[in-house]
Amino acid sequence: MCGLALVIAGPALSLMTGHGASAADNSAKLAPVDVVEVSGLIDSIVADSIEKAIVRSQNNGAQAVIFQLNTQGAVVGRDRMTEVLTAISASKIPVAIWVGPSGARAYGLPAQMLAVADVTAMAPGARIGRTGAMLSVNGSQVTFGTADEKLQAGSLGFLDAREQKVLKFSTDDRGVPVLRNMLYALDGLNVRSVTLDTVSDALDAKGQVTREATTVRFFKLGLMPRLLHTVASPPSALLLVTIGLALLLFEFFTAGIGIAAFVGAVCLILGCMGIGALSMSGVGIAFLLAAFVAFAVDVQVGVPRVWTGVGLVSYIIGAFTMFRDVDGITMRPGWLSLSVCIISVALSFIVGMPSMVRTRFATPTIGRENLLGTVGVAVGAVNPEGTVLVDGAKWHARTNRATPLADNDQMRVVAIDGITLEVEPLEGAAKDYREARSKS
Repeated sequence: MCGLALVIAGPALSLMTGHGASAADNSAKLAPVDVVEVSGLIDSIVADSIEKAIVRSQNNGAQAVIFQLNTQGAVVGRDRMTEVLTAISASKIPVAIWVGPSGARAYGLPAQMLAVADVTAMAPGARIGRTGAMLSVNGSQVTFGTADEKLQAGSLGFLDAREQKVLKFSTDDRGVPVLRNMLYALDGLNVRSVTLDTVSDALDAKGQVTREATTVRFFKLGLMPRLLHTVASPPSALLLVTIGLALLLFEFFTAGIGIAAFVGAVCLILGCMGIGALSMSGVGIAFLLAAFVAFAVDVQVGVPRVWTGVGLVSYIIGAFTMFRDVDGITMRPGWLSLSVCIISVALSFIVGMPSMVRTRFATPTIGRENLLGTVGVAVGAVNPEGTVLVDGAKWHARTNRATPLADNDQMRVVAIDGITLEVEPLEGAAKDYREARSKS
């Protein structure tokens, strides 16, 4: 676990043998190190938090600041990312970047943060790359040396990054698997004319060396900034907009008490805020909005028809095309997010909302028993299921004893199963053999 620090610090290790002081006691006297989590797409909120974190650490007595990086790219422009890189480069205290934990990614423009940081390291299984064209900081182009070409279009794992000399002060074959090892890696380094002292060593009663890292102060986004950062991701934005439009449509056709409309409005506002922070396609958004217009046509009649199919196709096209890629990084939501949204929309507008509308408006009285024996007409073929018109209201129906009905055939309601009517033609209905036996 401490091999990296031993390789770097080497002779600089000092064992506290006097006065019986423990490593924990000595580590409490060391200046703290601030750790700032940077995850998700880099938007304006995260960019601001990085700059503020550097200023905060310069003023609160920290000897260094570590950014724990795990991001798939940035949704801010190149100029804004240049400002972030400039802030890191101009920091008055050492800035370290750890791409971790295992499986973390540093893709897109944020990967260039490693080129201007003082100390960089990666966890095993982490990858960096897809940087796109390199930015310029203080008049000089950001560079990873000979690895620029590989990182612009591809990505590197820990071993390849170390071999290409992309990482700074990372010599251990195992990488930096956990944050504690990052503190060990910083110990003894001379950065910005400052010698970092992040680990205390002491001998215990048995003469064995014990090590204790300095105090670590963790910082994350606040509740509201974290909420705004969360919605500024393609999966969240798509889901929130979908829920918002669906609930508003539901409230409009069911004439409820307003709860669904309130929740839908909140979701739609948050979704629009997320869309505003992302790079969007106007054509994709138009397809998404057109989908709900098409859904509304069939929801008002309480029966899914061709417009429901048109809406579903339009929604799928919109979901796939509304997010634009940024600097070669795919912004489209993953297959799991897309599948959940598409399946949920299909179930809502094929089964859920039509049934809700029929249940709320198609029954003229509180009970349905009065429909038994009522005569109506078929709206289209009913074979074995379809739609009938009874007392001026359309109902989902199925034929009794599998006797089909043609369009405009007269029928009689003989039974009720939930909100489905069992019907038979006025003439020519099939006879139950039990009835024939009883009559004979």
